[in-house]
Amino acid sequence: MKTPALIGAMLASTLVGGAVSAQDVTLTIESWRNDDLAIWQEKIIPAFEAAHPGIKLNFTPSAPAEYNAVLNSKLDAGSAGDIITCRPFDASLALYEAGHLADITGLEGMSNFSPVAKSGWSTDDAAVQFCVPMASVIHGFIYNKDAFAEVGVDVPKTEAEFFAALDKIKEDGNYIPMAMGTNDQWEAATMGYNNIGPNYWKGEEGRLALLAGDQKLTDEAWVAPYRQLAKWGEYLGDGFEAQTYPDSQNIFTLGRAAIYPTGSWEISGFNGLADFEMGAFYPPVQNEGDTCYISDHTDIGIGMNAATENADAAKVFLNWVGSPEFATIFANALPGFFPLSSAPVSLDDPLAQEFISWRGECESSIRSTYQILSRGTPNLENETWNASVAVIKGEETPEAAGQRLQDGLTSWYEPHK
Repeated sequence: MKTPALIGAMLASTLVGGAVSAQDVTLTIESWRNDDLAIWQEKIIPAFEAAHPGIKLNFTPSAPAEYNAVLNSKLDAGSAGDIITCRPFDASLALYEAGHLADITGLEGMSNFSPVAKSGWSTDDAAVQFCVPMASVIHGFIYNKDAFAEVGVDVPKTEAEFFAALDKIKEDGNYIPMAMGTNDQWEAATMGYNNIGPNYWKGEEGRLALLAGDQKLTDEAWVAPYRQLAKWGEYLGDGFEAQTYPDSQNIFTLGRAAIYPTGSWEISGFNGLADFEMGAFYPPVQNEGDTCYISDHTDIGIGMNAATENADAAKVFLNWVGSPEFATIFANALPGFFPLSSAPVSLDDPLAQEFISWRGECESSIRSTYQILSRGTPNLENETWNASVAVIKGEETPEAAGQRLQDGLTSWYEPHK
C-alpha cells in the first residue's frame, strides 16, 4: 500500500515531467538535401539536442528538383516547417520579399559571417539578411598525384607553369591532360570561366564593379579568362565536345586524366571511386607574386519561416548553425561543403583541408553571374555557359563572346544602359 507521502512524491514527479514535456518544442526543417538525411539524423540532430534538451529537430527533406515547388505550396498553405533551407540568391530573396522568410539581420550568430558569406542571402543593398550561411563550395583543380609523379610535373602556381604542365602531360601521352567536356555546357562556365576568372577581375572588386556598371564584359579583365579557355580545347582529349559531366567524372576517377577542373563538391564522391591519391591546386595566377582569388561560392543557407509559432526556439537553432560546433560537424560530415563562418575549422579529409586552406592564401569571391545579373533576358548565367563552350571549341573569339554578353546585359540591366 502506497503511503500518502509516496503518492504525493509520485504526483509531483508526474507534474514536473509533464511540465518539461509541455515545454518541448519540435522544429521541422525543410530542405532539398535528401542525400544528407543520415548526416542530420546521426550527427547534427543528436549534437544539437544534447546541448538544447528542450528543443527537438525533425529534418524533412524533399527531392531536390521538387523542392522549390513543394516549399512554395507549403508556405502558401501555411503548412511549411519552422526552418527553411535556403538556396542562394534570387529564389530565397523572392521568399523573403513574399513575407515567407524572417529578417534575421540582428541574430547574434550573424556576426560570425563576412559580407561575401552573407551575399547569397541578403537584399540587393545588403541591408537585410534572411538566412544564416551554412556552406560554400570552392572552385579549383583536382589532380592525380600518381600521374604528376610519373610525368614529372609540379603543382603549377602561374599560368605559364600551368600550360607547361599540360604540354608535358600531353607529350607523355599516358594521360589526358584535363578531363572536361562541353556537352552539358554548364561545366565550361562553372568549372572553367568562373573558376579561373576571379584572378583576372580581382574577385569581389571586379564583380561588384560589374554590378554597379563601372566595368563591362568587354573590359580586358572579363575577356582575358576567355583567352585562357580558348587554349583549353587542345588538352581536353578526343571527343570532348560530346563528353558529358558524368563522362568527365569517370575519366578522371578511372585514372585516365591527370587534372580535373572542378570544385570541392566532388570530394566525397571521388574519395570512394579513385584508387589513387588526389591533390588540389587553386587557379594559377598570371604572374608570380600576384594575389590569388578563388571562387568560394555560397551554396546553402538556412532561415526561419516568418509564420513559425516557435520563433524563439528557431532563433536558438539558427544561432547554433552559426557556431564553430556546427561548422566542425557539418564540414567533416560533408567534405567539400565548407562552413562560411569566420571560426577556424579543422577538417579530417586531407583533400577538403587543402581546398579550405586557400582561404588563408587567396581572396574569396562568388560566381560573377549569380547575384542580380541573371534576372533578365537574356540570362547572363546561361549566356556565359554557351559563350564558354563556343570559345573552347573555337567557334567564337574571346572578344566576340564578351561583346555578345555585354550587349545582352545592356539590353535589360539599367546600370549598363
